[in-house]
Amino acid sequence: MKNIFVIGAGLSTISLIDYLLKNAPQYDWHVTVGDISLLAAEAKVANTANGRAIQFDVMDTKQRQNEISQADIVVSMLPGSMHQLVADECLLLGKHLLTPSYVTPEMKNIASSVTEKGLVFLNELGVDPGIDHMSAMRIIDAIKKKGGKIRSFNSFCGGLVAPACDDNPWNYKFSWNPRNVVVAGQGTAKYRVNGQGKYVSYNRLFSTLTMTKMPGYGDFEVYPNRDSLQYCQLYGLEDIQTILRGTMRRPGFCAAWDIFVQLGCTDDSYIMTDSDTLTYRQYLESFLPANDDKRVEDNLADYFGLSQTSAVMDKITWLGLFSNEMVGLRDVTPAQILQHVLAEKWSMKQRDRDLLVMQHQFEYTVDSVTKQIISSMSYEGQDRENTAMAYTVGLPLAIAVKLIATGKILPVGVNIPTLPEIYSPILDELETFGVKFIEEENIIA
Repeated sequence: MKNIFVIGAGLSTISLIDYLLKNAPQYDWHVTVGDISLLAAEAKVANTANGRAIQFDVMDTKQRQNEISQADIVVSMLPGSMHQLVADECLLLGKHLLTPSYVTPEMKNIASSVTEKGLVFLNELGVDPGIDHMSAMRIIDAIKKKGGKIRSFNSFCGGLVAPACDDNPWNYKFSWNPRNVVVAGQGTAKYRVNGQGKYVSYNRLFSTLTMTKMPGYGDFEVYPNRDSLQYCQLYGLEDIQTILRGTMRRPGFCAAWDIFVQLGCTDDSYIMTDSDTLTYRQYLESFLPANDDKRVEDNLADYFGLSQTSAVMDKITWLGLFSNEMVGLRDVTPAQILQHVLAEKWSMKQRDRDLLVMQHQFEYTVDSVTKQIISSMSYEGQDRENTAMAYTVGLPLAIAVKLIATGKILPVGVNIPTLPEIYSPILDELETFGVKFIEEENIIA
């Protein structure tokens, strides 16, 4: 019997835990789900014969050691900052570990020890990062295998709302952590175009856009992600001329979001004085030039050169930010106030469905012919709980657990899923669940 310990029972674990419990009788697994909320863990396990739900506090050293010592494979679904506690324990106790999160410097520091112990520490196994790595590397390796040279690689991903449930002017609803959306992109985006390094600061990020189309879903705009250049080495594309990774939104979203960036509404570095006594009008007004002769609406429109009837003003008005409603939050940052507004206005209704879109664009030369590959994947969730985001985060992890538990893949060390022995079986099985990329290839020169 293999003992599998899943730490965390949040929304992104639905498909992970369901897959493990459904396969447990066939493979003789026992699945323990631990969460700080016993009710959350029990809801996921649901009295399944091969499952056990426990209240689990990762900060409790004795409990952490005891539970991990009984496991063969540990899956950490905790916030990224907590993975290292679990990783150190797994290394000490000789247990395999899987996470959906980025490999941190701390994880890299223990990589040699993980290898020496013959352990498998697989990271970045969700959707982004995760499915993006796997689907891109499958194409990259196929191009290289036939002698092709890759000149350009763009990779885009976005979590939005399904068109049938899109009922607001932003064409957006939260399908993951609202805070991550509010502070997304802060820092400098780095990428390369025609051999030239490009560096886009946060204040220009949402006005530096690329456009693309998704089969069946139409047009999207894309803003650059933080550091595309690191993928040159990760994907073996050190001499590539163009590389860009970005986040997809519906057209018009970024122009309106850029207003908040320029005003400072997404700033999370300071507390607003007497924030609980402000109205939302006063919140906006606090970022604008002083002008007692103008309404806040007029002041903002004039400051940014907008028409009162513009789509941007419509989006801001719809959020209620020109209202006299009280903020009612004490000692919070501008970003926290904005998040509070959005959490209500962009929340998914019970039967709302989210939409995950991902696209890779390649240009490569083989036998003196230049070709383009566009590989697109879209997936819609079932409802507010069973989201596409949760499904595509949890399912690759679950499949990887099975492959390790059954001895099908054992990539010793700290790895991400860029190796064929990892990505091929996971992508093949994902296709049976409807997570499938459609590829178009054309000769362009």
